[in-house]
Amino acid sequence: MLPATKALPKEMLPVVDRPVIQYGVEEAVASGLTHAILVTSARKGAIEDHFDSSPELERLLAAKGDAATLAIVEGIAGLAQVSSVRQRRPLGLGHAVLQARDLVGEEPFAVFLPDDIMEGEDGPVTAQLLRVFAREGAPVLSVCRVPREHAPRYGILAVAPVAPRLYRVLDLVEKPSVADAPSDLAIMGRYVLTPDVFAALEGTGAGAGGEIQLTDGLRALLARRPIFAYEYAGRRHDCGTKLGYLRATVELALRRDDLGADFRQILEEVVGFRPADATA
Repeated sequence: MLPATKALPKEMLPVVDRPVIQYGVEEAVASGLTHAILVTSARKGAIEDHFDSSPELERLLAAKGDAATLAIVEGIAGLAQVSSVRQRRPLGLGHAVLQARDLVGEEPFAVFLPDDIMEGEDGPVTAQLLRVFAREGAPVLSVCRVPREHAPRYGILAVAPVAPRLYRVLDLVEKPSVADAPSDLAIMGRYVLTPDVFAALEGTGAGAGGEIQLTDGLRALLARRPIFAYEYAGRRHDCGTKLGYLRATVELALRRDDLGADFRQILEEVVGFRPADATA
């Protein structure tokens, strides 16, 4: 996402009028979670600041009588209890998750990748995973089907069906070649995990890309306990790519009660067709 992310953390890029990471925290809260742990790194203090109170801004808005904007700003700080921990070197997603071990403790926890905005059709996507976790008492991964040629972009699963949308994981492969992909079920950016994954990650060496991959840690954990995959009902917006980010901005803006109608008119004027026709 360069050059926009040269000085601004990519997690803070706005999708309409909210930074992309806020969508993940809002999904967590809507799923019943109350404590958000941010795994950050150097020069990403803006993420922590965003979820903190801003007394000077709040006083300014109050003095202007802008009660609506003041409520929005205060609401962000009150979304959840927020803690943060730094990943000092970019050693992979598995390594990032491991940094949260002391804050998580011995509790089950969810992992959110903020590049992905997930829109659930049967409640928030994480809430769907939590319902499975409540029944099975085992880690649950969100998955969806992807074209076979896209397998090298994802963690891909070998599975056995259990129930509609629910699978028992038999194996996990991080970024396999098309020929080696065991299925077309790819892990997406939401997980509900158990604390024993930390021990599995501690024993995981560098994998794809020379990084400690969460998928490899889960594969080690699979030798000791069952893991499930749930084909979530909903839609994923990949905000980690330029085109995915632009599409997410357009689609989410069109659904806004305060912006949708006017924005639709702008799109029709600019490109000469109706957005509904393009996405039907």
